[in-house]
Amino acid sequence: MTRPRLHEWNHDFTWIDHDVDPAFLSAAQVRQFDEQGFFVLEDVFTADELAPVVDELDRLEARTDAFLQQAEGGRIMIAETGAITFSPNLVRGSETLADFTRHPALLAICSDLIGPDVNLYWDQAVYKKPEKPRRFPWHQDNGYTFVEPQQYLTCWVSLNGATLENGCPQVAPGLHRLGTLHHDYVEPLGWQIFEEAPDVEVAPVGAGGVVVFSSLTPHLTGPNTTDDVRKAYIVQYAPDGAMALSDPDTRVAMNDPAFQFPVLRDGQPVAG
Repeated sequence: MTRPRLHEWNHDFTWIDHDVDPAFLSAAQVRQFDEQGFFVLEDVFTADELAPVVDELDRLEARTDAFLQQAEGGRIMIAETGAITFSPNLVRGSETLADFTRHPALLAICSDLIGPDVNLYWDQAVYKKPEKPRRFPWHQDNGYTFVEPQQYLTCWVSLNGATLENGCPQVAPGLHRLGTLHHDYVEPLGWQIFEEAPDVEVAPVGAGGVVVFSSLTPHLTGPNTTDDVRKAYIVQYAPDGAMALSDPDTRVAMNDPAFQFPVLRDGQPVAG
């Protein structure tokens, strides 16, 4: 396979390896993040910690699915009633979820991988129902909205266990070091880098575990071929001062207080 093309706004990007001893993560985990673009942390959250989060997400996801039922064909882009739902920016109206995004473990990961000043960038629940097989696109999160600095952080929290059979994350390791890659839009699946990755690492994770990866890590999740819903809560963090580009000359600060609030300042948690 030929080397992927760079995004047309990606100029002179250099991935900088972490050279500070981590306080929460292991040196091996940070090294894997730098070299492969991801790692898996098991048993980050207890069942008691997850229970109110899952209850809240179930309630809000039901609202999303009801909305999709009113859409033509029960579908909006890749989201489809009874198949897969995306419920974004849920912290806007949920103190339970806003508090969860400030969990000490998540902030410790942010401190080790981003630095002392961090904002929540995005949150969304993704529920994969038992569904018809479909091809999912390989993409980078920064391929959807081009953010500078290009590398922000995704914490993919498994709520009930993620396996290859029910649609756990899969990543194309190493390509994050190139920065944001060129994406083509594939109707109705969304933005895609390539149909097949040159190399694939599967990242199963148990309930309460987290798959941690860069916004520059090409990834996908496959179809859920089991009889149960696969539930995930994706929480993303960016360094304070991050900007979203709608074109090379137009930048918008990612600091909307409703859902992009500060979580760390000078390495200390920011209360809600």
